[in-house]
Amino acid sequence: MEIASICSGSSGNCILVKSGDTNILVDVGISNKRIEDGLDFFGTSPNEIDAILITHEHSDHIKGIGVFLRAHPVSVYATRGTIDYILSSSSTGEVDEELFEEIESGEEFFVGDIKINAISTSHDASDSVCYRLDDGEKSCAIVTDLGYYHDELVSSLMDLNAILIEANHDLKMLEVGPYPYHLKSRIWSDIGHLSNEACGQLLSEIISDRMQYIILGHLSKDNNYPELAFETVRNELMFNDIDINKMEIEIQVARRDQPSCDIIL
Repeated sequence: MEIASICSGSSGNCILVKSGDTNILVDVGISNKRIEDGLDFFGTSPNEIDAILITHEHSDHIKGIGVFLRAHPVSVYATRGTIDYILSSSSTGEVDEELFEEIESGEEFFVGDIKINAISTSHDASDSVCYRLDDGEKSCAIVTDLGYYHDELVSSLMDLNAILIEANHDLKMLEVGPYPYHLKSRIWSDIGHLSNEACGQLLSEIISDRMQYIILGHLSKDNNYPELAFETVRNELMFNDIDINKMEIEIQVARRDQPSCDIIL
């Protein structure tokens, strides 16, 4: 299994997951040109994509879907609320509705040789989910855009080999930063985004001996920076008696604006 970030940040998200002959995109929140360029960077043709998984309907997760589907028709898996939004949005344009496959949180389904589990998340979207992907030998998860984590999510993320997880903001930077108060309140609310500290706390609950890689993603442009996210998460893990060096777990930080973090399990 291979996981590669075409980009991951508050202004756009697109993650490539590969296993055997199966190639999946999780979210397409950037332009079609950037998607195609990112795929080319990782040695994959857009015509080799078997499916797109959409987490929710916010622009930084669906921006490129209309153009991509018109150029490269593939199945799109998403919850009912997300599908309805995409199909009714003028920015999507005309697309083939038959390409969309409705899923529900808690449901398992297959794309090629990858088993996928959709897990409900707490976010200010119509019906947001994150995804766990298993190919029979290795497993990973793409977990972003959640205000808090619940027991169902924790239990669904056990025994992973890798995870791309949201470390959206530093609490102090958000508190004293330029955002208006209503936006700050949204971000740190239970339907907002995980802070660096909360990311480390969630990781502390799910890390096992199987974990090999942690990718920190969906960083805020204005309220975080990579070195701070890395150090805060690592310190939170150490506080919970998890020594990533001893466990041989590698932490990387996904770039907001370019391909990064190509890992092979």
